[in-house]
Amino acid sequence: MNRRQFIGGVLAASTAASLKISEPLFGDHNTASGKLKITSVDAYPVKLWERSSQGKLPEFTSDYDPKRWRYTGPFAQLASAIVVIIKTNQGVTGYGLGAGGKVACEIIHGHLRNLLLGTNPLNIEMLWDQMFTSGNFYGRRGVFVMALSGVDCALWDILGKHAGQPVYRLLGGTTKERIPVYHTGDPENVESGLKLDIQHFKVVCREGLPQGEAGKRRTLKALNEVRKTIGPDRTMMIECIAGWDDVDFTIDMARRMEHLKLYWIEEPLSPDNILGYERLVSEINSTRIANGEHEYTRFGFAELIRHKAADVLQPDVSWCGGVTSLRRIGAMAAAANLEFTPHRGGSLFGLPLCLSSTECNWAESFGITDNGTELMNAMSSKFEAGYYLPSDEPGFGTSITEDMVKEHAIS
Repeated sequence: MNRRQFIGGVLAASTAASLKISEPLFGDHNTASGKLKITSVDAYPVKLWERSSQGKLPEFTSDYDPKRWRYTGPFAQLASAIVVIIKTNQGVTGYGLGAGGKVACEIIHGHLRNLLLGTNPLNIEMLWDQMFTSGNFYGRRGVFVMALSGVDCALWDILGKHAGQPVYRLLGGTTKERIPVYHTGDPENVESGLKLDIQHFKVVCREGLPQGEAGKRRTLKALNEVRKTIGPDRTMMIECIAGWDDVDFTIDMARRMEHLKLYWIEEPLSPDNILGYERLVSEINSTRIANGEHEYTRFGFAELIRHKAADVLQPDVSWCGGVTSLRRIGAMAAAANLEFTPHRGGSLFGLPLCLSSTECNWAESFGITDNGTELMNAMSSKFEAGYYLPSDEPGFGTSITEDMVKEHAIS
C-alpha cells in the first residue's frame, strides 16, 4: 500500500465513522447486511406554481409577435420542472429536482433507469459518469442533462438519508450560519421582497434588442423606479434573460445604468455567445457580468472560465447535472477566484452548495414569494428575516412525498 492509498483509506474510514452509518460511503458495499441497491426509478413533470398558465400554449397576435422570440416552450425554465423518485431495497427513498418536462422523464424511463436499477446508489460519482458518458452522442447539454440533474439530486438525497446527515454536511459543512436571500422578480414585485426584510433584489428586464431605443428608455425608467423604491443602500442586480443579445447594445445600457450602482448584469447575451461575454467582462467596469444559468456540466463552465466570460458563475442544480456537477463547478470557480452563485439557490436542492462554498455570498429566492404549490413549498428552504437557514434533516430535508408528487404531476 502506497502513501496515497493509506491516506485515502484513513479518510474514508474517518468519514464513515463520523457519520455513524452502517456501511462505508465509498467502495464495495457487498459486505454489509444486504447490499443497498436501487429497485425503482420514476420521474414526473410537476406543477410548481398555483397560477394556471404553467404549461399552457401562448396566444400570438401575428407571425411577427415579439412574444414568439421569447417563447421558451414547455421543456425549459422552471415551468418544465420534474421530480425524480428513486427507491431502494432498504426502504430509503430519494427525491430529486430536475427539469425538461415530459421529454426528460422519457429520457429517464427509457435510458437512465437502465443504468440505475440494481446498482448501489451510494456510488454517485461513478453513476454520474456512466450516465453522462452514455448520453455523449445526443445529450451533452440541454434536456438530457436536466434529466440527469434530477436523478443525481435523488441519489444525493438517498446518500444523506442513509448516512443520517444533511447533504451540506456531506459536502464539508457550512461556511456560514445562514445566508442572505436575493429576491428575483419583475420591477413591480420588489415590494413583496421588502415586506420580508430582504435586502438584495434582482430585477427581470423583459425588453431587449427587438424593442430598440424605445425599449431601452422604458427599461431605464422602470429600473430607476426600482432603485427609488428599494433605496440607495440595498443591492440591485438585473436579469436580462438573454434578450439584449448584442454586445454594443449591452455596453450602451451598462453606461446608461451606471448611476444605479448595479451589482451585476445577468445573462444579457445568448449562452452560446462566449466571445461576446468575454468582451463584456473586459469592457464593462461599472458592474459584474453574471453568466452560466443555462450552461451545463463542468465542461461548459470550463469554457466560460477559459475565456474569462463571467465575473459570477450561476449554475442551476436542476439543470447543470445535479449536486455532483454543481460541486465540481464550485471547485472550478474557487480555483479561478470567481464568485459562485447557484441559480435558484434557495431551493433545498441548491442551498447545500450555497452554504458550503466560500465563494457564495447569497441564495436566490425560491418559493417564498412565488405563490407556489404545496410541492414547491416542500422543497423551499427555511426562511427568516431575509435569510435562508440550513436544514439539519437527513438528505435535502424536503417534506416531499410520493403522493404529493403524483398530486401535482402534469398529465
